[in-house]
Amino acid sequence: MSFSGSVAVVTGGSKGIGASIAKSLAKRGLKVVINYSSSEDDAFALSENIKKDGGSCDILRFNVADFEESGSAFNEIIGKYKRIDYLVNNAGITADNLMLRMKEDEFDRVIAVNLKGVFNCTKHVIKPMIKNRFGSIVNISSVIGLMGNAGQANYAASKAGVIGLTKSLAKELGSRNIRINAIAPGFIETSMTRKLNILQRKVLIDSIALKRLGKPEDVANLAVFLLSDEAGYITGETINISGGLYI
Repeated sequence: MSFSGSVAVVTGGSKGIGASIAKSLAKRGLKVVINYSSSEDDAFALSENIKKDGGSCDILRFNVADFEESGSAFNEIIGKYKRIDYLVNNAGITADNLMLRMKEDEFDRVIAVNLKGVFNCTKHVIKPMIKNRFGSIVNISSVIGLMGNAGQANYAASKAGVIGLTKSLAKELGSRNIRINAIAPGFIETSMTRKLNILQRKVLIDSIALKRLGKPEDVANLAVFLLSDEAGYITGETINISGGLYI
């Protein structure tokens, strides 16, 4: 796959899906900046591995939910590289609870990171993209944003919001040669799904047509494609990658 730009930012990129995307982009010769908020050891280890494999990688700690803090971070990146060509809005959290028991703070925190964080980072990056008349953004939503899930009203709302934001921005920015797409992963082999017990895992896998969980690399492969020149006529789309969990 070919890329017209050279600098990519991946939020929440220290582990899981974000780390896999960062590695895949670095292997293709892009300068990758990995954002993290708390997993400093994971971010540092990933950066060292990327560099060991011949890639270019920086790590930068900032809270995507904080407009001013994220703005300062993007200004720092642009100051160093003079441009940002690709953005992957991957940072996300969960705070699951039934609505009857859900606290206001649990709702607010999830919306702040998962939805407001996408707004913040995109807002800060589109000005230099417009200036360069080039950009490609991938927002990581979730299949839960498409189908809903009991006990995850806050998460589902945030991820559905990401899909609406993606469609609207694709219409706003298409004339500036900026593409924006979303990916809706199903259940992927990450630290979150590894916490499931054997029974929970079996029930989950039985609900998936392919009868297995996805791998972070499955999502990374799609993200890299959507960012690349090969997807140059795709924008405003949300692609469900759930193994047939939601059809």
